Amino acid sequence: MIGLAGCGRMGAPMLAALRDGGTRAIGFDIVDKGTDHITTNIMAFAPQLETLLCVVRDEDETNALLFDTQNLMGTAPNLQRIFICSTLSPRYVRGLSERVPDHITLIDAPMSGAVVAAENRTLSFMLGGTADDIADATPLLSLMGQHFHHMGGFGSGMQGKVLNNLLAASHTAMTRLVLDWADEAGLETTALLNLIETSSGQNWLASGYESIEFAKHGYAPDNSIGILVKDVAAALDAAPDGADTALPKQVQATIRALKARS
Repeated sequence: MIGLAGCGRMGAPMLAALRDGGTRAIGFDIVDKGTDHITTNIMAFAPQLETLLCVVRDEDETNALLFDTQNLMGTAPNLQRIFICSTLSPRYVRGLSERVPDHITLIDAPMSGAVVAAENRTLSFMLGGTADDIADATPLLSLMGQHFHHMGGFGSGMQGKVLNNLLAASHTAMTRLVLDWADEAGLETTALLNLIETSSGQNWLASGYESIEFAKHGYAPDNSIGILVKDVAAALDAAPDGADTALPKQVQATIRALKARS
């Protein structure tokens, strides 16, 4: 059986894609989602579990799922493969190889594209693991995504993801600043976004401004802008020794200060 833990904004449409693709997949979440294929009872989830996709929010929730509160290492005797799909510090992810039994295959498979890509089944996956493990995993991941980037051994996919998200964070911070300044200057938002799309300022957030669900949101600890702040923290945790981190920290502070746009 395939199980997906963390059926939130990203996890729920990923689970739907797996089920629509003909797999025997169920979900687990600590919040009742009001559907019979997502359970809050770990003992209704764990015993038959063979493949796990971990899409929980952060390291604390990952620890709870695998080792502590839900303790899948002790409650899922048939577990053979784990995909780490959450965006976490690469240092933390590499450390999982010392905590998870050797008979369980670990693949880091964080994804990019926001909720719209999860719903459209066009996610991009950054993958870390052996070539054979990635080849075995790709048909399953193809039910949820279109783009697959094998970055190297376990942990390399997460390293690629946090670097990608650091760029996404900088695009978010600067695009929102530009739009606020444009408002003050009397420029119409759509006209400016059309200009950016065909000019040197083109970027992911500006191009998806009307389709990315959080593009206009302000910061809250539990929303997607808050997750982006967390993702920058993951990148900072993996920064090279002695690296100048002033700019990423300023980007993080700018995102944390964002107010909602109408």
